[in-house]
Amino acid sequence: MIIAYFAVLTCFVLSSCTNAQNNAQQIISNLQLPDGFSAEIYASDVPNARQMVMGQDGIIYAGSRGAGNIYAIVDGNNDFKADTVYTIDEDLRSPSGIAYRNGSLYVGAINRILRYDNIDEQFAHPPEPVVVTDSYPSEGHHGWKFIAFGPDGKLYVPVGAPCNICKSENELFASITRINPDGTEREVIAHGVRNSVGFDWHPETGDLWFTDNGRDWLGDNRPPCELNHLTEEGQHFGYPYKHGTDIWDPEFGGQGKGMDQPFRAPAQELGPHVAPLGMIFYTGQMFPQDYKNQILIAEHGSWNRSDKIGYRITRVSLRNGSPDSYQPFISGWLQGNDAVWGRPVDLLQLNDGSVLISDDHKGIIYRITYNS
Repeated sequence: MIIAYFAVLTCFVLSSCTNAQNNAQQIISNLQLPDGFSAEIYASDVPNARQMVMGQDGIIYAGSRGAGNIYAIVDGNNDFKADTVYTIDEDLRSPSGIAYRNGSLYVGAINRILRYDNIDEQFAHPPEPVVVTDSYPSEGHHGWKFIAFGPDGKLYVPVGAPCNICKSENELFASITRINPDGTEREVIAHGVRNSVGFDWHPETGDLWFTDNGRDWLGDNRPPCELNHLTEEGQHFGYPYKHGTDIWDPEFGGQGKGMDQPFRAPAQELGPHVAPLGMIFYTGQMFPQDYKNQILIAEHGSWNRSDKIGYRITRVSLRNGSPDSYQPFISGWLQGNDAVWGRPVDLLQLNDGSVLISDDHKGIIYRITYNS
């Protein structure tokens, strides 16, 4: 039986409340945003918050990785500040990926996709989950997921490589797959994808764009992480043979050069080791017009680079369907080279055009607004 826990966002110990508020306000004061943009705290009691999705009545659902929890975040009075955070389920294996369809919450937990039916009416007393499928690989290395329903009504599920750099005979590894909502008819639509933890569909063309985390241990500045654009099902994006636009892997590059398979170059090379995760095409009316249909990326931040990089939101602007610029949008979660105040994971656009950002380091969800 699943037990639902809830935390009303009220501090019962004054000193603890004051410390938490001061910490959150310090993070907000550190953030650097373009003129006209503001950041505020939407929720501050969401441990290890990862992917987010919106259900009915504005309820926000969030997965986690290390915490093993799934959350329902409720803003009961519609003031854009969460009133209550419910734990829908706990002790799952890295349930970082979540999606929503027809009143049901889908959760990606390594090898399993779970479904919680009629969740909007039952988040306080959640139902037992239905196992949609348990046939994905169980390897934990890059096994955590980002999942989403596409314009075709199918559920898209990436499968990361089970290593830093290796070649597996199982075609599911280093791929993006899709399945029917009931878990049937799985197919691989993209190969050579080391570890995608974020994707979205272009609002006009319907093409899939996705982030990909580059391999480690080729130095501080190689290879770049990637923003990729799938233009045809079955395309290969290079891993483990080729990284970025023109970096052949020292171990597997020779094999790649001898293959007939063409490798698709990144649409945009991102910073080395920035760990790009969630991304969205901004389609709202709140931000300035030049943000419309442009890409925002959550860069989680490097973990093994001499000088840390990432820990920010970046913007990739498109011109005639191709990237024209790549630049910081929001920074400040990294102060100097050692003081990490937060690690952005995912972005979610609300109905009013504002954008939520999850932070698994602090368990915070921020709301970004614009006022000219």
